[in-house]
Amino acid sequence: MIINSARFVVSNPTVGKCPADTRHEYAFIGRSNVGKSSLINMLAGNRSLAKTSSTPGKTMLINHFLVNDSWYIVDLPGYGFAQRGKSQREQLEKMIRGYILNRAQMTNLFVLIDSRHKPMKIDLEFFNWLGENGVPFAIVFTKLDKLGTQAGKRNVEEYCRILLETWEELPPVFLTSSETGRGRDEILDYIEQLNSLPVGSDTGE
Repeated sequence: MIINSARFVVSNPTVGKCPADTRHEYAFIGRSNVGKSSLINMLAGNRSLAKTSSTPGKTMLINHFLVNDSWYIVDLPGYGFAQRGKSQREQLEKMIRGYILNRAQMTNLFVLIDSRHKPMKIDLEFFNWLGENGVPFAIVFTKLDKLGTQAGKRNVEEYCRILLETWEELPPVFLTSSETGRGRDEILDYIEQLNSLPVGSDTGE
């Protein structure tokens, strides 16, 4: 897929205020500092599209970016808000769950995992929650450029092995680097495949 245009459209605090649109939406989520904004910018071919920050957890709203005037990238707040107060954590979790479970236009959720880290309880619990609710998702390992080729491969294989202890099969898995562009074509090709399906249909993953 060739990206000809990508632009910010709107930010909203609740799913009910998201665009009244029938285009496909592809949402991106992950723990703080996983490289979400950098990955979105890499996919869109625009380094300033999503705001990146050295401060974890800056995304506080549901952000819509229109790509090629035909489908949306949706930047969701991260989960696991260790530095936030209880009330703020609950508010953000309600926002995320509301979007994921109630947004019919969300065709796929891309869950980002830092390839340098071993599986964390919060990630595994989030995967299980997605599975229990029948949410179509894919796993995106980020920051592969920070590891050697063999180390990156070992980390990803070990992560997947642990997931297969509780999952019969894995969702689609992508290996990426925002620095080198690794994984960009694979993710965009996957999105292009899903764009051919009716909005709101089961992707069958």
